[in-house]
Amino acid sequence: MPIVDNHMRAYYQQRAAEYDDWWLGTGLFARRERPGWLAEVAELIELIRSLPPARVLDIACGTGFLTQHLQGDVVAIDQSSAMVAVASARMPHVRVLQADAVPLPFADNEFGRVLTGHFYGHLLPDERTSFLTEARRVAGEAIVVDSARRPNIPAEQWQERELNDGTRHTVYKRFFTAPELAHELGGGEILHDGGWFVAVSA
Repeated sequence: MPIVDNHMRAYYQQRAAEYDDWWLGTGLFARRERPGWLAEVAELIELIRSLPPARVLDIACGTGFLTQHLQGDVVAIDQSSAMVAVASARMPHVRVLQADAVPLPFADNEFGRVLTGHFYGHLLPDERTSFLTEARRVAGEAIVVDSARRPNIPAEQWQERELNDGTRHTVYKRFFTAPELAHELGGGEILHDGGWFVAVSA
């Protein structure tokens, strides 16, 4: 059974055209105080670019903001047709498909590596288990990039988010320390441990 409820799916479908504002600090995010954000985004991009070339599946690729920096034979998927349209236009050299993270429409061990950025932290407990089972089925390595837990921020929360058109949406979100994420993934190598982002290879 596919994971992530219809409300979350609709939110990201509607957000696709403005999603990169979050990365770039533009649009509604221009008025947010995020010290060091852009410098750390650049560090994260360099990390993704420096990964050894492989046959890679990017799960929940969004607009392809990180995906475009992967080296090797890259396939990217997202459940949102609007996200897929943006990612496809950005990356004509990448095979971008509309597909669910669970179940993945790929054979066992079809990839050397899976990457997922800012998707795992939206999953509820049962969804996490299903997702990790599928990720491990199709590849021997999984790299999870997500949001770092900052001081005075709870580990999990239901957030109310506003889009450019003024609509508000409730989204489940988790934040991690790098060791916590590594432990949750069953151990692995911490690739990035920053103020805004964490990344673990498991």
